[in-house]
Amino acid sequence: MTRVRTASTAIAPLALAVLLLSACASVVTPPPPIEPPGLPPPKTIPTPPLTPSSPSALSFQDLPGWTREDHAAALKAFQAGCGVSKDPAMSRVCGLARAADTSDPAAARAFFETNFQPQSVGDEGLLTAYFAPQYQARMSRNAEFSAPVRRLPDDLVVLDLGPFEPALIGKKVTGHVEGKTFVPYPDRAEIEAVPTDKPLAWMRPEELFFLQIQGSGVLVLPDGRRVKAVFAGTNGRPFVGVASPMRDKGLLPDNNTSGDAIRTWLAEHRGPEADAIMRLNPRYVFFKMAEDDGKEPVGSAGVSLPPGRAIAIDPSRHAYGALYWLDASAPALAGAFPAYRRLAVALDTGGAIKGEVRADLYMGTGPEAGAEAGRVRHVLRLYRLVPKP
Repeated sequence: MTRVRTASTAIAPLALAVLLLSACASVVTPPPPIEPPGLPPPKTIPTPPLTPSSPSALSFQDLPGWTREDHAAALKAFQAGCGVSKDPAMSRVCGLARAADTSDPAAARAFFETNFQPQSVGDEGLLTAYFAPQYQARMSRNAEFSAPVRRLPDDLVVLDLGPFEPALIGKKVTGHVEGKTFVPYPDRAEIEAVPTDKPLAWMRPEELFFLQIQGSGVLVLPDGRRVKAVFAGTNGRPFVGVASPMRDKGLLPDNNTSGDAIRTWLAEHRGPEADAIMRLNPRYVFFKMAEDDGKEPVGSAGVSLPPGRAIAIDPSRHAYGALYWLDASAPALAGAFPAYRRLAVALDTGGAIKGEVRADLYMGTGPEAGAEAGRVRHVLRLYRLVPKP
């Protein structure tokens, strides 16, 4: 820590120059149905209109698929995640939710319609999905398991720019000290070029790459032991997806750039070809190990992610613990479900999740969740459920 403070005093002029570097993170029980069977409508509950200053006010009947939602499952997810909200109105409704009965679907629906008002958010955007993978790992290197799972380096420094300029409060950059200068941390290619003598484990290169994209996962060792690889930090470089470059290079067809297709190509071309593709993404994720407790991973909001009901959002546009209705259709990838219409709670974030109408839906743990998550690229219409006064 002494080294960090000493370096920081010399780098105020560099703060604005590196402001645009951002961080990324991002993490089964099968998700709930896309549009569960219809439920009997509850007794009508009056919904007072918003004031004229709220032109985006809607009724619940305006939400596509609302009557077919599994409201009881949605209420359970809301109960689990609403406590992270810092909004007093949401905290009040959260208390009511935790006292509500989740065994009655009609009562659960009535709870939402009584306590919330839907509002449209922006125009069309994008829904993607992610999952917590399970991968094989080894404690020693061999030809197949040749990629080291690296721990957070001792020389990596996350610098808060707020003390240098009040306008930059909350902005951070990642780098390290070279002499008396603070510089960006090396990119993926530079990191991989330097051997590590204390790896946490060894993985197949393409699976480590996907573990880094997802942000966390479970590693299974040959003796049956299972350990969690937990996100510990990044090199601060921006996330760059490889799907578009692979499509542009003719390596994958336009409608088949799913996670499975990318991972299969990388495995079949393991070595210099695959390395060149993976190094198009300069971002590198470091991990720490934890006991596998069998629970879902913890998101950026600090609570476990309910499969199919948690979304990663841009925290500069949305608050953790907020409740949203997803209306996602028109998938771009082959084999995808046609639509995702459901309630979800904002509990996580990710470096690729930027913008107002942008969400990443957590699908759960394991290969089935991964197969589904890799095919989600849908046009998104987003609705925020705002607590009524």
